[in-house]
Amino acid sequence: MITLDEKRALIVGGGSGIGLATARLLLEEGAEAWISGRTKARLHAALEKLGADDRTRALPFDMTDGIAVDAAFSELADNSIDYLIVTASSAVHGPFETLALEDVQAMFGSKLWGPYRVAKAALPKLRDDGSITFFSGVLSRRPGRNCSGLGAVNAAVEGLTRGLALELGPRLRVNCISPGMVRTEAYSGMPEDRREAMYRDTGASLPVGRIGEAEEIAQAVLFAATNPYLTGQVLDVDGGHMIRQYAAH
Repeated sequence: MITLDEKRALIVGGGSGIGLATARLLLEEGAEAWISGRTKARLHAALEKLGADDRTRALPFDMTDGIAVDAAFSELADNSIDYLIVTASSAVHGPFETLALEDVQAMFGSKLWGPYRVAKAALPKLRDDGSITFFSGVLSRRPGRNCSGLGAVNAAVEGLTRGLALELGPRLRVNCISPGMVRTEAYSGMPEDRREAMYRDTGASLPVGRIGEAEEIAQAVLFAATNPYLTGQVLDVDGGHMIRQYAAH
């Protein structure tokens, strides 16, 4: 059995949703959980939810800002992190013909180049036998209408995962979590009735009959981050989305 005592994880995007659920699970398993994000207030609120103690710390920075990333990681000692987990991302939907290129480029800046930049800055801070865990999504291999840009950036993250697993091994392992639809704050901007209808309709199309919960994705993150024989893999945690029936017959 793997023990997480004296292990330390940095969760980028740990202030809410899947990142916060991951931080909570790591703490329960005995690890230290440092959380990062753009908003100091959200991070401090997250620390309160986690029961702030000497095993938690907030490290605020915007991963799309190279100067901010370098400054934040300069505060960390070399060989001080075991697991780097990057859950923070963004999503843009719309028809290929009309969706503004600038919006897609901004999404790539956050969902691909942000994690790329963070992983590069973290290399000297990661201990031998540590790991990096990225996030993509089911649209990389099971496309949907009006999601070509999001599918492309997810595929790019998965390609980066495989390339880094080869290049950084055996010192570090690199994996990727590909979640389906999960009930998180990511959809909080939608009207409640529309959001619940989306959850209900999507869940009904899945073999498990419902959408996911953040805690369920966190369990997969823990496995990917800590299993010493897993690298270069994309873990689909999607309730069967990859085999879902799109249309009833």
